[in-house]
Amino acid sequence: MEISNPAEFKHHYLTQNSACDTGVIPEEETTASFLEVTSLETLRSRHKHASFDTTKRNFYTIVFITSGSITETINDSTYTFKSGTLYFIGENQWHSIHQWSNDIKGYHCIFDADYFLLCLKNQVKLNEFPFFQPEAKPFIQLSGPARPQLQQLFEKMSVEYAARKSHNDDLLVRLYLNILFIEAERIHQQQHPKAAAIVPRREKLATGFRKLVAKHYVEYKQVTDYARMLYVNAHYLNDTVKELTGRPASKFIYDQLVLGAKAQLIQTDDPVSEVAATLNFTDQSYFCRFFKKHTGVTPRQFRQQHQHNS
Repeated sequence: MEISNPAEFKHHYLTQNSACDTGVIPEEETTASFLEVTSLETLRSRHKHASFDTTKRNFYTIVFITSGSITETINDSTYTFKSGTLYFIGENQWHSIHQWSNDIKGYHCIFDADYFLLCLKNQVKLNEFPFFQPEAKPFIQLSGPARPQLQQLFEKMSVEYAARKSHNDDLLVRLYLNILFIEAERIHQQQHPKAAAIVPRREKLATGFRKLVAKHYVEYKQVTDYARMLYVNAHYLNDTVKELTGRPASKFIYDQLVLGAKAQLIQTDDPVSEVAATLNFTDQSYFCRFFKKHTGVTPRQFRQQHQHNS
């Protein structure tokens, strides 16, 4: 099952209640870009079921546990996260929650890639953070001064987002989110230094493909190009990626192109023709058709939708 936005999350998992009681925004405010911060104790009190079934969320999730524990499976690994743990679930990752302890407390933050694109111009891409890498550990353990510092960031994001009167008031929230990631990255690199690991060949192939796409998506837009760089047959590459991720290899290329286009449309005033050229589309009309096919709107419409957030 796939969950695309806060309204679907609320409908599938939570009992109906007043939005102001939970920090969950009304469904009509669920737009193409969103962020929500809710307390874990609130979510637990409104669970429809004792556990969350396996889902793939089309957005990012950050959970900070200040009390209690959560047992959760992310991709193919099961963890029991305890107090002081900050963990991350990337976009389109499969996961399921098996158990929340009765004394669970903390913060649950969800946002989509479009929201993060508004954080800072020319910011690091989301998927470059180590905790969102498919082969990396998706958590850090907070202690000492770092724990209250990051907890304060969650509190500030929650308060600022709830107090906003317009989309332009999101500036501080976006900055706090960016600071949280930078601090978490520093801690992650200390706690999980890169080391040689025994990775199954097929998983290694899929990971290598995704890294190459992130690096070369402007120059190469065909699965055959990446198969050649990885010295495998294109059909084998596509079958491997689809088996391990649930998505064809071409989808990763298209998603990266769309993300690159969105970043330029939001962060620059470059004309659509220049955005198309930067992404190596020789035909602007083809770029516009490609963008609309994968987003539902034209590049110009997308830019207009986000102008109030700039």
